[in-house]
Amino acid sequence: MKKLDYIDGLKGLGALMVYLCHFVYAFYYAAYSLNPVHAHTKRGLELAIGKSPLNFFYNGNAAVCMFLVFSGFVLCLSYFRTRDKGRLKEAALKRYFRLMPVILYVNVIVFVFMSFGLYRNGEAAVLTGSEAWLGGFHRFPPEVTGMLYESLLGCFLQGSNAYNGVLWTIPYLFSGALVVYLAAYLVGENPFRYVVYAVMLLVSLKTDVYFTGIFLGFVLCDCYSTQKWLVDLYERIPAVPALVFVLGFYLSSYPSFGRELPGTLYGFLPPAYAVIYHIAGAFFLTAGVLGCKALQRFFSGKMFRYLGKISFSLYLLHFPVIASFSCWFFLKFVGRLGYHMTVGLDFLLTTVLVLGVSSLSWKYLEPTGRRLEEFVSRAWKKKQEKGGSV
Repeated sequence: MKKLDYIDGLKGLGALMVYLCHFVYAFYYAAYSLNPVHAHTKRGLELAIGKSPLNFFYNGNAAVCMFLVFSGFVLCLSYFRTRDKGRLKEAALKRYFRLMPVILYVNVIVFVFMSFGLYRNGEAAVLTGSEAWLGGFHRFPPEVTGMLYESLLGCFLQGSNAYNGVLWTIPYLFSGALVVYLAAYLVGENPFRYVVYAVMLLVSLKTDVYFTGIFLGFVLCDCYSTQKWLVDLYERIPAVPALVFVLGFYLSSYPSFGRELPGTLYGFLPPAYAVIYHIAGAFFLTAGVLGCKALQRFFSGKMFRYLGKISFSLYLLHFPVIASFSCWFFLKFVGRLGYHMTVGLDFLLTTVLVLGVSSLSWKYLEPTGRRLEEFVSRAWKKKQEKGGSV
């Protein structure tokens, strides 16, 4: 079965955006708040960037929406290609074991860092002006039971994220995946399944809009895999998917703060729907790449595939590095080198460190999840064989 390397490349882009988002929010908070009070440049360059499409490259909320759409797309890709419902059951059984081990490993690391006072985000936030964001994390005494609960159960069911702030997305990647598997299993071959899909989307819009992202990715996967005539028509004029991609980029770059932006490219959009814009943007970005060979080649490049490979570890590990090393380096050198020089060097060193530890995690920690998946898969197949022989 041919692997879609460009989807992995897009996942890598999303993980990089989340890292950039948290680094920018930590040291140039005005680029998010759009409040001159938080600016560190004389002419408020952060605000100008924050109100422009350059905001896309550190728009963490848009990146999360991209992750959800990409995940929804790949979850049932093998099913729609093979129509093997056994794959859906097996995938649903393995989902928890795919995600949990690395989450647990990283939370143990966070617990150790907090116990030894290695998190310096509170001190750094006073100087960076990011007290409302960076200063709000890890302001409690760590407890083993709380850390274990968050790692093993809480983040999956409730989005508990006291120890690692990024875990708020896990219920969408876990529960959303299970709903998608169930929908594919029950109606995946029904000609009226798109009515069910529409109901899923409407319910998610009314209850929790982030689920809409993973459901949209699922619907896109179905259309891409089963409606060949529509895909062929869409790809016939390359300018169409290219324009769809540009629209996705534009919507994904809408500032997450969601305030009115008169005089900007976003001035005519209602400010209250930032999440809706980001989900729509993620959908159009994905659809654009699916229909454009040039974009597929670009996101299949070696750098994007590497980032896609380590994306889960990068997503989980980058903030502990920022809250510890980045904040320590900033506090150590800001008085000697000045603000911008310190942050610039800090960014270079942090990026190297984040990529390094993420690669190590992918190589040594993530295989635990893969081994657990293989164990569950073998147990499932044995059960199927016994059931078939009866």
